[in-house]
Amino acid sequence: MKPFLRQQLERFPVRLQEIDFFLSQPDVVNDMERYRELTREHAEVSTVAALYQRFLQRESDFAQAREMMEDPEMAEMAREELAALETEIPALETELQALLLPRDPDDVRNTFLEIRAGTGGDESALFAGDLLRMYTRHAERQGWRTEIVSESEGEVGGYKEVVVRVVGEGSYGKLKFESGGHRVQRVPATENQGRIHTSACTVAALPEPDEAAAVQINPADLRIDTYRASGAGGQHVNKTDSAVRITHIPTGIVAECQDDRSQHRNKAKAMQVLAARIQEKARSERAAKEAATRKGLIGSGDRSDRIRTYNFPQGRMTDHRINLTLYKLGAIMEGDLDEVIAALLLARRAEQLEELEVGMGAARA
Repeated sequence: MKPFLRQQLERFPVRLQEIDFFLSQPDVVNDMERYRELTREHAEVSTVAALYQRFLQRESDFAQAREMMEDPEMAEMAREELAALETEIPALETELQALLLPRDPDDVRNTFLEIRAGTGGDESALFAGDLLRMYTRHAERQGWRTEIVSESEGEVGGYKEVVVRVVGEGSYGKLKFESGGHRVQRVPATENQGRIHTSACTVAALPEPDEAAAVQINPADLRIDTYRASGAGGQHVNKTDSAVRITHIPTGIVAECQDDRSQHRNKAKAMQVLAARIQEKARSERAAKEAATRKGLIGSGDRSDRIRTYNFPQGRMTDHRINLTLYKLGAIMEGDLDEVIAALLLARRAEQLEELEVGMGAARA
C-alpha cells in the first residue's frame, strides 16, 4: 500500500474516537441536527476503520506466515496461508481505496439523457435513434425505466433531438461519462455506392435535480409557451395546446415537453429538465475552471469532446478517453455497455487516487 494511503487511513481510528466522545456530550445529544450529522459520519468512519484494522491484521498474518516457512513442519500450512493472503490483501486494499475516494452525491439520482444529431444530416439523425435504442436497451438490462420527455424526429427517421428520462437508483453514476461527442463510421442505407460516411451526435447526461433544486428557480425568470404537440397521438394532438416550452430568461436555456396529454404534467416534466440543464450549466462552468489547472481524461462532460467512435465495417467501438477498443459493436448497440462503463469507472477511480496523492503532497509542502 502506498504511504499516502496508509497515512490517510490512520486518521480514521482517531476520528472515530473523537466522534464517540462528541456523541456522549449532552449538548450534542440535545442538538438533533448535529447528532444526526455525527451519527451519519460515525457509520461511515467506523466502516473504514474496521476494514483498515482487518487489513493490518492480514498484513501481520502474512509476515507470520513468511516466518513459518522457515520451519519444515509448518512450511506446507504456511504456503497455503500465504496463497490465500496474497489474494485477500490486494482485495482489501482496493476496497479501502474506493472508500477513500470522494463520492458524487448525484450518482444515486435518476438521469436525463439528451441526444442531438450533429454533423452528417439524415445519417446523424438515424444514428441518434440508434443511440437512444442502445441506452434504452441498456436500461432494460439494469432494471431501469425510461420515458421520452421530448423529441424532434428526423425527416427520414431517427431524431434531430430527443430527451429521455432514465429512472433507476444509481443510473446517473453509471451514465454520467456518456456526455460528449459520439462519432459513427458506416455505410448509410441511402448510399448506393457503398461508401463509408462519418457523422456524429452529441450526448449529455444530466442528474435529475431534487425538489429543493427545482424550487430555486425564480418564476419571474421564466417564459412559458404552449403549443400543439406533433407526432403520433390522433385527434387530441392536433386540437389541444398541451405541449409546453419553458425558457429561463437569464440563461436562455430552454426545455420543452409534449409527451403527455396533460399540459400540467408536461409543464412539470419540462421544469425538471430545465432545472437539470441549469444545474449542469453551473457544473460545467466549475469544471472549466478546474480544467485550467488539471486536465482529466474523463469527467469533463464537454459535448465538444469526441469521446467515442462506432466503426460498423470493422465491428469495433473505441473510447478515446481511455484508449479502450472492443470488437463487439453489435452487442454494444444492443445495450451491452457493462464492460465500457466498468472501464470508465475504473479510470476515474485511478484519476481520483492520483488527485488525492497530489493533494496530500501539496498539503505537506
